[in-house]
Amino acid sequence: MKELQYLNKYFAKYKFQFFLGIFITIIAQVFSLFTPSYIGDSISAIEQFSKGLMTRDAVKDELYLDIMLIVATTLIGGVLTFFMRQTLIVMSRHVEFDLKNEVFRHYENLSQGFYKRNRTGDLMNRISEDVNRVRQYVGPAIMYAFNTIIRFVVIITQMCIISPKLTLYTLLPLPILAYSIYWVSKEINKRSTLTQQNLSSLATYTQEMFSGIRVIKAYSLEKQKEEGFTELSRDSVKKNMSLAKVNALFGPLMIFLIGISNLVVIYVGGNMYINGSIADIGIIAQFILYINMLTWPVASLGWISSMVQEAEASQKRINEFLKTEPDIKNTNPNHSPVLGQITFDKVSFTYEDTNITALTDVSFTVNKGETLAILGRTGSGKSTVLSLISRLYDADGGVVKIDNENIKDLNLDDLRGSIGFVPQDAFLFSDSIENNIKFGKEEATHDEIVNVAKKAVVHHNIENFTHQYETILGERGITLSGGQKQRVSIARALIKDAPILLLDDCLSAVDTETEEAILNNLQDFCRDKTTIIVSHRVSSAKNADRIIILEDGKIIEQGTHNQLLSQAGYYKELYLKQISEKELG
Repeated sequence: MKELQYLNKYFAKYKFQFFLGIFITIIAQVFSLFTPSYIGDSISAIEQFSKGLMTRDAVKDELYLDIMLIVATTLIGGVLTFFMRQTLIVMSRHVEFDLKNEVFRHYENLSQGFYKRNRTGDLMNRISEDVNRVRQYVGPAIMYAFNTIIRFVVIITQMCIISPKLTLYTLLPLPILAYSIYWVSKEINKRSTLTQQNLSSLATYTQEMFSGIRVIKAYSLEKQKEEGFTELSRDSVKKNMSLAKVNALFGPLMIFLIGISNLVVIYVGGNMYINGSIADIGIIAQFILYINMLTWPVASLGWISSMVQEAEASQKRINEFLKTEPDIKNTNPNHSPVLGQITFDKVSFTYEDTNITALTDVSFTVNKGETLAILGRTGSGKSTVLSLISRLYDADGGVVKIDNENIKDLNLDDLRGSIGFVPQDAFLFSDSIENNIKFGKEEATHDEIVNVAKKAVVHHNIENFTHQYETILGERGITLSGGQKQRVSIARALIKDAPILLLDDCLSAVDTETEEAILNNLQDFCRDKTTIIVSHRVSSAKNADRIIILEDGKIIEQGTHNQLLSQAGYYKELYLKQISEKELG
């Protein structure tokens, strides 16, 4: 249970509910002792009557009293059990809530590289299935474990008080029970880990299939994907059946051992009564009832052990992520105002997962209010520049500065809060268009939303939708065309009104006329903002204050539009090529 020790802080947080639940459990188990005692008294009274030592009326009075006491104690025990469940199970739901939020917050803090190394389905499984299995430990497993322990202590103590010798014989099967639990628990832990790993693979496969359903249909891959899913499902059935077989051993084993204990009570207790060691036959009845009261606790040991072992395996998987340190850390807790000057001083960067060097000794400065355009072939390092400015990654060499301060020394929240970013692959949430735009500014009014939509030249498209700005988008914005998604994403960045605006090839899916209109609107909007435009089109870059050309992570050309056209090079070739394509079009 080493991994489950991580949850001790939650037990400390909810210690009042926890100890109250344990206290109620103790009281409930004490009341459970009365029933066998009253039944034993009733049988003893009948025995006394058969020997002529009690009158019929006295026996009746004794039986009526015992029945009333049995009903009363049973009701009280039932009420206490209800409150025990209400206290401990509700506490487990609070722990589940806290743990899910802790995992989610940690997911938010982890860096971009983490999400490249891990699959979405696995991440989802750990915050849902794994946390749920941990909750089963915090709630039902803990509750029934204490219930079992307390019942054992209370009942065995009572049995020892009545007859130590008979108790000793009755409990002889317990060592076999202890060894059985030890062996089966080890098997459950091992097989439960394999089951959870398979469940993550299944969730990942399903999530990827749903996300890529259009590609699957376009390439007619349904049959192959179905075969892959079937194979994973078979593996899942195999691993779950393997776990179920071990779990299934507990029930019959426990009932068998309890049955042996009952036989021991009848045989040994009967001989003791015949020999006179036990003066009252009601004691045998009490012992049989006590043994049978231990049936559920003993049988539940398997279930409890199974839940604990599964929770241990799940918490281990959760801890693996919780112990993962983010590559990008906020080193400055104080407020860091950002004006907008950006400087790259001999910056180099290599992606750890692919070992591809994206930038090598890149240097440039963009002053507040200026616009920089970055052009280059695919893989030249253009998007990496924007990722370093947003601190999605940290440079391996050189320094990135904002307002002449090392970007690592700025408050991370303030830095990212000062950037309006439009990614290359526009991502929209499964929500209304209005809420997707408001993602950049939660308190934005409808008029502000319409204003930025007009600047992004998407307002007229939205107006033609049946529900206009209340139109609900499909997953990842699938309801919209590629160009519409890009323009909604631009509107979202504009409404943030941040001092730095980063546009990562965000006009690639729009026609040249719409591109021209958007760029004209951006010129007015971005007069006092630092803007960096990454593009493959000269038309997006020509009005920038400065243009740099990247090739294999190095700057090979830089200057204004006119300066670059006056010299032979990549920019001039690209310009002439795109001009000729436009004329042919």
